[in-house]
Amino acid sequence: MSAKNQLEELVANFQKKRPLRAGSLIITIYGDAIVPRGGTVWLGSLMKLVEPMGISQRLVRTSVYRLVQESWLQTEKVGRCSYYSLTGPGLRRFEQAFQHVYSLSTKEWSGSWCLVFLNQLSPELKQKVREELKWHSFGSMAPGVMEHPRFTRNELLPLLQEWGALDDTIVMETVPIEQKSSKALRLQVRESWNLDELGGRYRRFLAQFRPVWRELQNTDDLTPAECLTLRILLIHEYRKILLRDPLLPDELLPGDWEGRSAKQLCRNLYRQISARAEQWLDDNLENASGPLPGPNDKFYRRFGGLEEAASNAENLTAAEPL
Repeated sequence: MSAKNQLEELVANFQKKRPLRAGSLIITIYGDAIVPRGGTVWLGSLMKLVEPMGISQRLVRTSVYRLVQESWLQTEKVGRCSYYSLTGPGLRRFEQAFQHVYSLSTKEWSGSWCLVFLNQLSPELKQKVREELKWHSFGSMAPGVMEHPRFTRNELLPLLQEWGALDDTIVMETVPIEQKSSKALRLQVRESWNLDELGGRYRRFLAQFRPVWRELQNTDDLTPAECLTLRILLIHEYRKILLRDPLLPDELLPGDWEGRSAKQLCRNLYRQISARAEQWLDDNLENASGPLPGPNDKFYRRFGGLEEAASNAENLTAAEPL
């Protein structure tokens, strides 16, 4: 199939999902396209952006209403037009959710663990905090004890305060006193996180997007609108997996860990289509002042540099192992 046909299949598969979580897709769009351009967009622009993915105007209105109720978005009306931007808490959640999406490398692990003890919380609050921590890719070490290899105590305390659990939660950081990849530690990791299930999600991601990448190496005739749709679906699916991935150090992962290939595929595909996707955003997104400004400098540092990718597109081939 051509790249256009592959994209049509990706869109069709997205539309088949039930429930169709348009709110989650809208958060992906804000993180990928709106925040780098000032963070505020007209509702009509948002509707136009998601229309190729089969999301109706009615569903967009319902979804942004819910995101406002959940403190993700805030609205400003100018005349009869509504403009939406992330709230302060929404922006913090966005930064936590997207911080690893566009980076090429992960900071070396010190061997320390962040441990969170929830036993002093009420049953209702304990369940809420557990779910929030799982959303941040914490694993369950034991009943009432959650763990993460990269979160720090200072990163976690503001979140606990936001959830109303700071005073009754115990947070500790361990000091490594043994080798980072002991047999016991590797077994504990497999008990705390379902690596088989996570690896399966990465394999499905590769099966979804590898064919379109390969076709683009033969014939790349996608329009700016099609590039944007592909980019949004790419980042949306990749972000959902990363939310469950604690980014364990290589010492604790299988040698053939699928997450490495998924990162490389996401980087290569994103860099190839990004410039054309930005053309569509330049021509179609509006805020109360008119067209949205261009993306900020941080945007061009994604995946090791998008400007460099645009000027050296001919060097982005499928030669690297994916």
